[in-house]
Amino acid sequence: MPVAGLETWLGCLTITEENEAITDLHWNGTPSQGETPLLREACSQLAAYMDGNLKEFDLPLKPKGGELHQAVFKAMLAIPYGETRTYGDLAKELDTYGQPIGQACGANPIPVIIPCHRILSANGLGGYSGAGGTDTKIALLKLEGGYPFLI
Repeated sequence: MPVAGLETWLGCLTITEENEAITDLHWNGTPSQGETPLLREACSQLAAYMDGNLKEFDLPLKPKGGELHQAVFKAMLAIPYGETRTYGDLAKELDTYGQPIGQACGANPIPVIIPCHRILSANGLGGYSGAGGTDTKIALLKLEGGYPFLI
């Protein structure tokens, strides 16, 4: 599988492509040049997002996960830049409970691009499975201007 790394203010992010779709994003990978046009575009869009110049990704995504996970990923992708939702909001939308929503968020294989950082708990920040945990979540929310609850 082709892999490309991008050095960002969050550290090195590694993007994986499989069958002409992005399948994974990991922290602490090895910086590299994208070997495919899609990986070069993904790195370009991710760099623009990290610089505050991109509000919506336009990439083919194929995250692994079952039916509920796919529904949660789709719901997260529908949350606009700079806005947040709670686990309860998504649970209500998907006719389930908050815990499975949290589990799906934690299992998100393409964080940042699928914006699990935009999901909050009912009374605060909630968790974040990316490197740096909630500090990274706060940094991403600040980048987007979606952090008024922190003031």
